[in-house]
Parts: sequence; structure tokens; C-alpha cells
Amino acid sequence: MSILAQFANAEAAAPSGDVFSALGIDWKMLVFQLVAFVVLVWLLGKFVYPSLMKAVDKRQADIESSAKAADNARQQAGKTKEEVEKLLSQAKRDASDILATAKEEANATVEAASAKAKTRAEHIVAEAHEELQKDVVAARKALHNETLELVAMATEKVVGKTMNAKLDKEVISAAVKETK
Repeated sequence: MSILAQFANAEAAAPSGDVFSALGIDWKMLVFQLVAFVVLVWLLGKFVYPSLMKAVDKRQADIESSAKAADNARQQAGKTKEEVEKLLSQAKRDASDILATAKEEANATVEAASAKAKTRAEHIVAEAHEELQKDVVAARKALHNETLELVAMATEKVVGKTMNAKLDKEVISAAVKETK
């Protein structure tokens, strides 16, 4: 309310028909304020705005360089990701190759061991056959000798007298030859 009352009083107090004085504007004060405003704008333009604009420009340049660095980092990350994927796929291929080679080597080792075991078994069987043949020959000799002794004893009992060793052997040999 007091503001309205002041405007009402200002209109009533304005004796001359001057619009500025009716509005309560003092020319002297207006000119002083205008000069002070121009001086203030000039001082701000001369000293404050340049440093402020430098700071704003620097900040803008920093933001732009940060944006460029971020874009470069994104691109580099994409390239790095692709390289990592390539390296992983290469590593998988290498691992499968190594696994295949290891399987082949294991199969070759198993086959070599199997062949070696088969050869060893055949060798053992061959040695056993040789030993068996030797045993058979030795058994035949022993049987032959025992047969000779039995024939000699039987001949002695049949003939009733002992023959000399040379004659004994001849008779036994002749008897053995006849039985074969």
C-alpha cells in the first residue's frame, strides 16, 4: 500500500507537466548513474571480462580436449576389445591344436607301448618255446638213458650174466633201434 500511496503523492506533487519529474526521475541523478554505469561497464570490459573470458575459453578448450580424449579412449577401447577377441580366438585355436597334438602323441605313445609290449610278449613266448624245447630234449635224453639202463637190467636178468660194457651198449643200441 505504501508504494501506491507514494505514486499517488508523486503525481499530486508534480506542478509542472514534466513527465520525468512526475515519475520521480532526477536528471542530475540519472546522468550521474548513467556515467557511473558506463564507467563500470568500461572497467569490467577492460579488466574483468578479458580474464573471465580467458578462463571461460580455457575451460571450453579443456572440455573439448576432454571430449576428444574420451572419444579417442572409446575408439582405442573398441580396437583393444577387437584385439583381445582376436587374441582369445587365436588362443582357443592354439589350445585346440595343442590338445589335438597331445591326443595324437598320446595315441602314438600308446600304440608304441602296445607294439613294444606285443614284441616283448612274443619274445617271452619264443624264449618259453625254446626253453620248453630244451626241456623236452633233456627229458628225452634222460628217458633214453633210463631206458638204456632198464634194458640193460632186463637183459642181464634174461641172459643171466653180465656182459662187458662194450657188448652191453651194442645190444642195448640194437634193441632201441628195433623199437623205433
